[in-house]
Amino acid sequence: MAGAVAAAAAGVRTVGPDAGAGRLVGGRYRLLERLGAGGMGTVWRARDEAVDRDVAIKEPRVPEHFSPHERRTASLRMQREARAAARIDHPSVVAIHDVVTEGDSPWIVMELVRGRSLAETLEEGTLAPREAARVGAAVLGALAAAHEAGVLHRDVKPGNVMLGRHERVVLTDFGIAKVEGEEKLTETGGFVGSPEYIAPERVLGRGSGPESDLWSLGVMLYQAVEGVSPFRRQTTPSTLQAILLAELPPPRHAAGLVPVITGLLRKEPEARLTAQSALPLLRSAAEPQPVPSPPDHAPTAAVPGATGITGTPGIPGGPDGPGRGSAGRGNRRTRLALAGGAAALVLALVVTLFLQFRGEDVPEGWKRYEEYRMGVAVAAPADWGIATRDDLDNSDGPYLGTRYTSPKGDLSILVDRQANATETARATADRWKQEYEKATPPTGGTKAVGSVESTTEQGRDAALLTLAYNRDEDGAPRRLEKTLLVVTAQQHRLSIQVNVPAGKSAETTASELLAKARSLYRIDDAPERPLPSATP
Repeated sequence: MAGAVAAAAAGVRTVGPDAGAGRLVGGRYRLLERLGAGGMGTVWRARDEAVDRDVAIKEPRVPEHFSPHERRTASLRMQREARAAARIDHPSVVAIHDVVTEGDSPWIVMELVRGRSLAETLEEGTLAPREAARVGAAVLGALAAAHEAGVLHRDVKPGNVMLGRHERVVLTDFGIAKVEGEEKLTETGGFVGSPEYIAPERVLGRGSGPESDLWSLGVMLYQAVEGVSPFRRQTTPSTLQAILLAELPPPRHAAGLVPVITGLLRKEPEARLTAQSALPLLRSAAEPQPVPSPPDHAPTAAVPGATGITGTPGIPGGPDGPGRGSAGRGNRRTRLALAGGAAALVLALVVTLFLQFRGEDVPEGWKRYEEYRMGVAVAAPADWGIATRDDLDNSDGPYLGTRYTSPKGDLSILVDRQANATETARATADRWKQEYEKATPPTGGTKAVGSVESTTEQGRDAALLTLAYNRDEDGAPRRLEKTLLVVTAQQHRLSIQVNVPAGKSAETTASELLAKARSLYRIDDAPERPLPSATP
C-alpha cells in the first residue's frame, strides 16, 4: 500500500487510520493517516503544507514505565537516527527532510517512498538471483556510503529494505545505528538487532565494524533466494549458537550469487568479502545472461529426394560414393566421435585435477589413516610411531587424539577432536596465541611468538596458528608449531598440529608436513557422529 516504506522505516507494523489525523506538527506538517506503529514509535503520512507535498513523520513513543534516564536515551536515539541517515548521501538511503520538536520529543520528517518492504515481498515467494543481486547491490551501495560517513547500520534485514517505484531500493531504519564519535546509547549488556542477522563477532561481544553489516547483507541475500534464513532456529540462544558454529547450508538456488553469499558469510570478519570486492560480483550477477548464439555452420534441413540420387559407382552421389545422405551421417558420426573424444579428454582432465587437489594420491612414503573414532582421515609418514589418547572425562569436554612421531622423535603430527567447543576456530587460535605469549618462558628460554591466519578447510571457516616457543624443560630446544583448527556444526573442535625444532628451515619443514597431512584430511559430514562415552 502507499506509504508502506515509511512504515517499515521505523520497524513497525502497518495499521489503519487514527483519531490523531488532522493534527498539525511543527507548524507545517498535517498528519493524515497512521502507516504503522511499533514499540518505540508511530509513522504517519503527513502533508507538508509549506511546500504542498506528502511526507512521512516518525513520532516517538516512549512506554510510560520508562525511567527519566530511559526516556532521555530514547529521545537521543531518535535524534541520532535522524543524524545518521541525514549524513549519508546515497539514493538508496531514505532522505531526512527535517526534525521538529513536539512535546519535548523529536519527530523525524522523511521522504515518503511508496512501495513495500523486501520482507513483505518474500512472504509471497523468493526472488530470482538476478533480482536479488540488483537489490543487494543497491543495499551494499547504501552501506558503503554509510560506512564512509562513519555510520554502522547494525540492523540490515528484509524488513528494513524497501522496494519502491521505478525499481528503487531504499535502506531504512537507522534507529540502532552506531555513529562514529557519538555517545554509546545501548545499555551495558544490551543486545540490539535481529538475532538471526547478527554477525558472529557481535554475538561474541567483540564489537562491530563494516564487516558486521556485510554479514547481515549476506544472510539477507541467502534468505531472498533460498526462502529461509540460514541460521534461524527455534529460540534466540540456539540461533546465536548456530551463527557461531553451524556451517552455512550450501545455497541451491543462488546461481551467480553463490560466491557473494559464501564470501559475505565467513565467520571471521577478516576473511569476509569487502564492499569493494562484493559490489562487482553483485553487479555481474544482476546483468542479463547472454543468449548463446547458434553455431556458424548450423545443420540445414534435408532436401526431399536428395538422398535418393543414383549414379555410377565411384562417382559422388552414386551408390558407392559419399552422397548427401551418407555424407551427413558420416559428418554427424565424425562430430559425435570428436565430441565424445573431447568429452573423455575433459573428463580425464577433471578427474586428474580433482585427485590432485583433493589429495587422493598418497604422498610418497606416507600412508592414509582412518581415525574412525574422531570421524576424520589424515595422512602421516608410514614409518612414524603412533600413540593415541582418550580423555573422555576431560573437564573441557571429551577429547580424542592421535600423535604420529618420527623415528628420531623430533617431528610430530597430532590430529585430535575436542567436544563442546564454544568459540569459532579463529577465536580459539587467538586465545591460544595470547596464552602462549603471556606465559613465562622456562629458564633459558625466550617468550613465545605467534601469528594467526584465517583460512578455510573443506568449505568450513578455519584458522592457522603458528607458534614459536620453548618447552617447559630447562634448556629444551625451541619449537615451531603449526595448528589448523576447524569447528564443526556439532561443536567439535578438530585440529591438525605439526611440531618441529625451530631453526632456519623450520618454517619450510612445518609447512610441508602440514600440507601433506592436509592432503588426505577428510572430515566426516555425518551430523550425528558422537564422541565415545566415558561410560559403557
